[in-house]
Amino acid sequence: MLSPQWLDELRARVTLSAVVMRTTKLIRAGREWKACCPFHDEKSPSFYVNDAKGFYHCFGCGVHGDVIRWMTDQRGLAFMDAVKELAAEAGMEVPAADPRAMHRAERQAGLHEVMQAAQDWFRANLSTPAGGKARAYLESRKFDAHTLERFGFGYAPNARNAITGALKQFDRAMLVEAGLLIAVDDEAGNTREPYDRFRDRLTIPIHDPRGRVIGFAARILDADKKDAAKYLNSPDTPLFDKGRTLFNLHRAGPASRRSGRMVVVEGQLDAVAMAAAGFEETVAPMGTALTERQLEMLWRMIDVPVLCFDGDNAGRRAAMRAIERALPMLAPGKTLSIASLPAGLDPDDLIRQQGAGAMAELLGNADSLLDTLWSFERAASPLSTPEDKAGLKARLIAHCETIQHPDIRSLYRRDLLEKFSAFAFPPRAPRPDRPQRDWKRGFGKPPAPQLTAEAAARLRRAAEGGGRDALATAVIAGLLRFPDQILTHSEPLGRYARGDGRSGPAMEALIEAAEMLEPGELAPICAPQGFAPPPDSSRYAFLDEGADPIAAREDLAEAVSLLVERPALDAALAAATARFETDPEAAFAEQQRLLKRKLAFEKRLGLMASRRAARAAQNDSDSPPAPPGAADEDSE
Repeated sequence: MLSPQWLDELRARVTLSAVVMRTTKLIRAGREWKACCPFHDEKSPSFYVNDAKGFYHCFGCGVHGDVIRWMTDQRGLAFMDAVKELAAEAGMEVPAADPRAMHRAERQAGLHEVMQAAQDWFRANLSTPAGGKARAYLESRKFDAHTLERFGFGYAPNARNAITGALKQFDRAMLVEAGLLIAVDDEAGNTREPYDRFRDRLTIPIHDPRGRVIGFAARILDADKKDAAKYLNSPDTPLFDKGRTLFNLHRAGPASRRSGRMVVVEGQLDAVAMAAAGFEETVAPMGTALTERQLEMLWRMIDVPVLCFDGDNAGRRAAMRAIERALPMLAPGKTLSIASLPAGLDPDDLIRQQGAGAMAELLGNADSLLDTLWSFERAASPLSTPEDKAGLKARLIAHCETIQHPDIRSLYRRDLLEKFSAFAFPPRAPRPDRPQRDWKRGFGKPPAPQLTAEAAARLRRAAEGGGRDALATAVIAGLLRFPDQILTHSEPLGRYARGDGRSGPAMEALIEAAEMLEPGELAPICAPQGFAPPPDSSRYAFLDEGADPIAAREDLAEAVSLLVERPALDAALAAATARFETDPEAAFAEQQRLLKRKLAFEKRLGLMASRRAARAAQNDSDSPPAPPGAADEDSE
């Protein structure tokens, strides 16, 4: 484990502004440097770099960090990759965890040399007479010279032992380990002579986040070879793990900081076509559905990556597989959006036929993950019978249950079931108008719903300690005012009730009482004797008697979300603090992230009061002016 002292020495030896200047233009501002922030779009500089203090800060979006954080957030590197790159510049050796780790690092360094030598050889082959078919294919794709140079296309000749002769300086065992040669055993168990993995194919190098070649993707050039795979990737090696690698990430990561977007397409050549058309922030998985690790890499750089898959059945299935992988990992602010290409078109086709503007419009109008999930499941099978519709509902609920974050799971369940209800139970034709009853002629208004004696007793007991938790008491008071919202939030409220001994019984009583109400009951529930809103109820807009009912219900939903989120946030902070003794680096990063969430929590709580004040001011401004002399009458 790297000690804090060693990391401090690394930060001291590297000049932060010099590292930042590689990708961002800085202007001297006294003892500091300033620039337009690379993490968000702005026209006037609010991003400052301070070499003396060793940190950067943006007064616009609040991003803050040191030189290691810059490498992980702006370059998209993993923590250890960032440390290794900075240590190499500073002339420092990264402490090896043990001799085995040192040996593994030395072996990987040798394999990097092998892969770079192979890339140089493949590129040289492209300009030979044998590379004519590969050049012709690239011309058919209309890639310009800049794109060909930048992406490093090459050609693997049609021979079984060509690379062995070309890379004589390396042992065959290293070529096998790097995935360039295939070694197989015969029936007797004897190892045959290894042969070239890539033969008569167009090659595209695959890089790690630091820009080093770690593998190759190779496209077939002879269309007559029906039994051969169209694309062939390097196998998993000590350098290359297809489930942890995204093609073009080392270029797309910095580009995404400028554009605020990351696009994921299905294939490597799709990513090349997108980049050639100006969409530099494009990556592709390695021929498989997005993995959990790849999703984590994307979310490290951007909150809402855009999946841009083909509009055919295969593309929809690929998008759905990615959604199913993402659902358990969803976190506040971290999700996906999905842009479906027209049927029969890939990104290159769309750009050629309709221009880059059409692609930009498609990406800008991408659907949310929730809407895509709903559309896919609704179209998955006929929905002509009640059983079909019940199956749709069951599938939607099953998807929701895979979401680990409790609030997101609850919100997805609510929104999807609302879509299902609107689809399965469309509104009926309005009934003919009936004469209105005159309540003044003996009909009296219907009484407000009453709680059972047991439920009322629970609420009274909760009220006795309610002053200790104003938010919980305010939520209870709000639910009494709007009983139609109790079952809407029953899942998060029930989860909160199970973990809170003070107001939990009251929540459970409200849920039980709501199940006895008529559907759509809007009249307030009579509060039991002894129960009162919290002393500072003026800060909660949904308790204001004059509040708009729709706005009040929205504010109440926000208060429920805050109430449920608070204990989980406090527990996570305590756990992060406890980890300081065993893993201070990770514990500090986690604590900082959670403290930001806590500040955001307090800000959201404060917004409720500001919204109430704004509405009160609006009501005052809408009131008619007082008649002349009214002030004098009041003063008498």
